[in-house]
Amino acid sequence: MTPTEPGSSSHPAPDDRILRFFQSPLFLSCTIGIPFCIYKFLFGSLAIRSGIEGEQALVLLGWLIIAWAALDLSLNVARAGLDIFGRPNAIEYCTIAQVGRYFHAPGAFLAFDTLLSFSIICITLWSGWIARLTTFESFLWYTATTLNLISLSLVIMYDEALRARRNARKKSNGPPPK
Repeated sequence: MTPTEPGSSSHPAPDDRILRFFQSPLFLSCTIGIPFCIYKFLFGSLAIRSGIEGEQALVLLGWLIIAWAALDLSLNVARAGLDIFGRPNAIEYCTIAQVGRYFHAPGAFLAFDTLLSFSIICITLWSGWIARLTTFESFLWYTATTLNLISLSLVIMYDEALRARRNARKKSNGPPPK
């Protein structure tokens, strides 16, 4: 999520360093992409443990999800690294969005990956699997959640500050001439 005002043609100044930071691949990878990878890794691990206790198909599913998480993690780290070194981003944040590049719709595929990631979070919570996390895994879960939610709150607060600033400018300029 990046700060924008829906339905507005008025965008922040291009020299807005805070906005550029919130939209940077480094920020997005650290606060969205990598936390989503953590959720995927943990879900895959939980599926493997549950499969070992009974349903063998869960073991295969778990390993597939861990492989997916590992690929996504490598893409996020690479994308953040490219950003740090000022290189153009030639890759997407996740494997599903990377496939979406082939169809000229990486954003739509990224949205689908986001839906799957949120579904993984919900399944982990509603299935009760969250209680099966080890202490270290719980720490990873809490860290991912904290990074994701706090960053979202910061972006929303900044967006509201921009909106208030735009509204104050509109009021100070008065109504448009007739």
